[in-house]
Amino acid sequence: MSTDQVQGDVIDEKQKQELIQKYDRESNVRQNLGKWIWIAAIIGISLTSFHLYTGLRGTFGSLMQGAVHLGSGLALIYILYPINRKASKKIGVPFYDAILALASLYCCFYIVWNYDYLTSAVLFGFSTHDQIVALAAILLLLEATRRAVGMPIVIIAVLAMLYGVYGSASWLGVFSHPGFTWEAMATRLFFTTESIFGTPIQVSSTFIYLFLLFGVLLVRTNIGQFFNDIAFRLTGRYTGGTAKAAVVASGMQGMVTGSSVANTVGSGSFTIPMMKRAGFRPEFAGAAEASASTGGQIMPPIMGAAAFIMAGYVGIPYSELIIYALIPALLYFLGVFLGVHFEAKKQGIVGLPVSELPTVRSFITRMDMILPLVTIIGLMLIGYTPTYAALWGILAAFVISLLRKETRPTLLGTLDIMEKAARTAVPVIAACATAGIIVGIVVFTGLGGVLARGILVLASGNFFLVLFLTMIACIILGMGLPTTANYVVTATVAAPAILLFDVEPIAAHMFVFYFGIVADITPPVCLAAYAGAGIARGNPMRTGVTAFKLAIAAFIIPYVFVMNPVLLLQDWTFATLLPPLITAIIGMVAISAAIMNFFIDRTKILERFALVTGGIMAVYPNDIWISLGGIGIIAIIGLIQYFRKKNNQTPGQADTATA
Repeated sequence: MSTDQVQGDVIDEKQKQELIQKYDRESNVRQNLGKWIWIAAIIGISLTSFHLYTGLRGTFGSLMQGAVHLGSGLALIYILYPINRKASKKIGVPFYDAILALASLYCCFYIVWNYDYLTSAVLFGFSTHDQIVALAAILLLLEATRRAVGMPIVIIAVLAMLYGVYGSASWLGVFSHPGFTWEAMATRLFFTTESIFGTPIQVSSTFIYLFLLFGVLLVRTNIGQFFNDIAFRLTGRYTGGTAKAAVVASGMQGMVTGSSVANTVGSGSFTIPMMKRAGFRPEFAGAAEASASTGGQIMPPIMGAAAFIMAGYVGIPYSELIIYALIPALLYFLGVFLGVHFEAKKQGIVGLPVSELPTVRSFITRMDMILPLVTIIGLMLIGYTPTYAALWGILAAFVISLLRKETRPTLLGTLDIMEKAARTAVPVIAACATAGIIVGIVVFTGLGGVLARGILVLASGNFFLVLFLTMIACIILGMGLPTTANYVVTATVAAPAILLFDVEPIAAHMFVFYFGIVADITPPVCLAAYAGAGIARGNPMRTGVTAFKLAIAAFIIPYVFVMNPVLLLQDWTFATLLPPLITAIIGMVAISAAIMNFFIDRTKILERFALVTGGIMAVYPNDIWISLGGIGIIAIIGLIQYFRKKNNQTPGQADTATA
């Protein structure tokens, strides 16, 4: 393929932004703010300054800290996000959005100004003015969330509130409860730390924001290109090297970004054209990037924003959570890697010449780029808080950016980074706050326990069926909710059903976390795959189906670690960890080979069935004999294919493709 043709496949910055806006609701902002750009900058810089100050000096009370966080975030949403897509092309901010931004600031800062009074009013009763402020704040939050996140989560929140008010209806049966008045519900939702200002927004207003700022700064150092170069050097010369490099690069970039669509577009604009040039179909190239980028949300140390909330829900330090999450994340990427390998072998796609790969010398001159990540990981592992680690990571990333002329920020550039951090954070703020409404209603009404018992009854007490129903619920919710909101809702509603079986809390919460994430690559609504298809210029649905096949490990691993939490490093020793880890890897190899229709040779129908059966048996935890039986089946199919391939080779023919 000629250079011109390759360049024709590469999308420019404008096309990248259009794709992100099309498939990522959180990026659908006004294209021309006019003079309002200064107001947005002031709010964004102020919000970042507030979080840096409280990170250094200590946070205020949960309600006050959350109020400043939410109020500034909502105001920024009304300035940045138009009422609909058509309005995004108009210049400036209409008067009604300016009023809504001011109203958001007033309602939230009402808590700051009247903090002492409101904390006592919880016991002695709220005034009519308090009730009006609370109702107005909830309406403003829902509209802001609709703009920045999407309609599905708003619909769920509204239905939850209707249930909270009208839940005494007799036709609700076991789901009925005494019910609240609108006024009582609104004040409890907005003026307490049980709902809107509950755990999600508390975590968002402390260290999620700082980690988002860290990610923005790290991108400034051009670490993405550094990761790409490392990936190509490690894997580029092997079979299907371009696709394998895309998987490795996306995994490393996912450690920083934690966003499926943004990661797909960001790294995919470089890797997808490379895969197409190597000979991969457009749909496969887009799917490989999408499935790898989606895994970024489960890849320590940063992961997705929901991981920080999980640490709060489970009650463990985040530094421990990233250790527990490491093996499942590596298994996920291994599964995608295997799928890419088998597809490349089937298509006969070889690697790149060594002369086209980055040199070792180029890495040595840029090794300082990983210092911020090392700083964060090191500080958390030795026991410092995520806030402390994030602050030092931010400082390290800023210093690294000063070392090179092309990344060195001016004063205006530094302020721009602070504003970008706020822009990145506001959809997370809105999602966390609205998810808090749903959680609050579930807790206030006792719905969580009723639903958990209902799932148990529906599954007739069958543990595997409970897991399956929970998986389906997570995937369906994930089709309309961002990962953060999806996790908060499913952790409140679905995870308790799993916990009824005495499952380790971290395993139950990681289970719902995984299946909320893979919704981004599960048809029919698979936004990361659609974004990959947009870059690859392939069929969106075929890309989604292929991404689903490549990410099959994500649909297996959660079942394994729930039934055998040793993979989450719970009560583990090398003797207890190695057998299930080895059998899980062997099982994933077989299942991936069956799905991609290639093992040692192209697979026949019966061989595919046997590989799937053997693979499932191999990954089955807690019974080594079943696992060994599965490995035996896999070995037999491997031998059959080996001898068949050997017999079919012409004299002198050799397989020159490298493993």
